[in-house]
Amino acid sequence: MFDALIDKLQNGRYITLETTPGRLPTIDNIIEKLKTLKNLKKIDGFSTTDNPLAKLKYNALFAAYKLQTTFKKPVIATMSMRDRNKIALQSDLLAANDFDVRAILALTGDPAKISDQPNTKGCFEGDSTLLLDIIKCFNAGIDYAGREFTIKPKRIYPFAVSNAYAKNPKTLQKKFKKKLEHRAMGIITQPVFDVKNAKNLLDMFEEVKSSYEGERKKAQLIFGFFPITKLKTAQFLASHVPGINVPSNWIDELYKAHKDGEKKEYEVGFALSKELFEELLKFHPKIHIMTANRFEIADAILR
Repeated sequence: MFDALIDKLQNGRYITLETTPGRLPTIDNIIEKLKTLKNLKKIDGFSTTDNPLAKLKYNALFAAYKLQTTFKKPVIATMSMRDRNKIALQSDLLAANDFDVRAILALTGDPAKISDQPNTKGCFEGDSTLLLDIIKCFNAGIDYAGREFTIKPKRIYPFAVSNAYAKNPKTLQKKFKKKLEHRAMGIITQPVFDVKNAKNLLDMFEEVKSSYEGERKKAQLIFGFFPITKLKTAQFLASHVPGINVPSNWIDELYKAHKDGEKKEYEVGFALSKELFEELLKFHPKIHIMTANRFEIADAILR
């Protein structure tokens, strides 16, 4: 299952879909929504988020297991450094390994101070590269303390994240280099909204990657893709989310459409998003779709 996913990532067309478990004791609501998608076969795998914005949600590893079991597709489970020390990280990896949840997205995590749970304290024994190093140890058959496992864990496939935009491109190159140094197989960017931006990112990534050999040479950049269908969403992303660049023409087009009602606004936003998706597929078909669980939009984009 995972070998096929990695083969698609390294050699062909690769499309994954993000799922965000809710503040519920189940993810059956997400599973039922996914079952209605007409283009589910075009999706190579899913991801599950881990308490984004430090808000309480259903566990990402359990969600990954349930999605894999239901759809027979690989799932990349996010693990946040915010909520776990080295013991908890390794304990979770061991249990996940037993249930074949073996694609892991290493994330530092949003600050605990913005949590919806009172007086929450972050753990943060390290950033996401600590988890990547732990995974490297597990793949070598040892724990982070260097002790050998009597039963070697099945191979774990590490992923990481990156900003999609920076005023100083060298900062992005440094982040690419850092994640590759720690053996991330795929680096998922924040959403891109401009082909030129995407091509610049890819050029920077390939330049950094060119200095490596072996497995690191096979690492791939994965474009984050977030279809925008509302002016307020575009405005919020442009104004409040660092590491993302929403082109002014998108905001202008949505602003004009907004005056003509929600339907027109949706049509214009969808058309802009669909065009971008098709352009990305042409030159680098490695895309991670994010829709905040509005899976019907992903289904329409893939049509």
